[in-house]
Amino acid sequence: MSRIRAVLFDFIGTLVSVKGYRLDVSRMKLYRAIVDAGFKVGEKEFLEAYAQAHEKYRIVRYQKLVEVTNAVWIAEALNNLGFQTSPEDWRIKTAVNIFFEDYVNSFRLRRCAKQILSMLSETYKLGLVSNFTYAPVIYAGLRKVGINHFFDVVLVSDAVGWRKPHAKIFNEALRSLNVKAEETLFLGDSPDEDIKGAKELGIKTIFVASQFFPLRKLLESGQQPDAVARSLCEAKRKIQEMLNLDV
Repeated sequence: MSRIRAVLFDFIGTLVSVKGYRLDVSRMKLYRAIVDAGFKVGEKEFLEAYAQAHEKYRIVRYQKLVEVTNAVWIAEALNNLGFQTSPEDWRIKTAVNIFFEDYVNSFRLRRCAKQILSMLSETYKLGLVSNFTYAPVIYAGLRKVGINHFFDVVLVSDAVGWRKPHAKIFNEALRSLNVKAEETLFLGDSPDEDIKGAKELGIKTIFVASQFFPLRKLLESGQQPDAVARSLCEAKRKIQEMLNLDV
């Protein structure tokens, strides 16, 4: 077995939990931001057009694994309602930032996250590989919970263009860290995006149960990671065992 030289992490679910977030509140803030920016449109009308555009691109994102950022479907929803705008419109970008404010504020670092990163950062290269439609949310989230300085590379699907489990985002992480798949360990909570994607490249994997993916989801998926942890603190022990670290 090759010596592990790098450890990759998923972010939302794996390293942070989401507490007290309400999507319906964020959608209303988005609508108000759109109206404040000068798009005179009814609430029901906008939210329906937004939902249709969101669904269209959700299919692209999950079936083709091509990431599409929020500004694209917000602009499309408005264009379908007779406005003229584009994803590059500053008014759309401002609305996207307002939409995500509450979400970033809902991030809470999971127990043992900082201990794991601190333990590994002295010896191993560390990377973050996250599926997210708007990369600034992940960058801001890492700063908010105080762990951004641990990572040598942070890759977000919005910036890379491809979503996990596509090989391209994992390969970009390996290239950025200058390591081979067999020299890498990945910790994640999604059986299909994290575990399946990493395993297909020959990366070692640890499944970490989360609020989004309990152990039951792993069992249903049929994926077989190299180790399974019910919590991040248990994952710390699994890492120590796999890497033969002193406890």
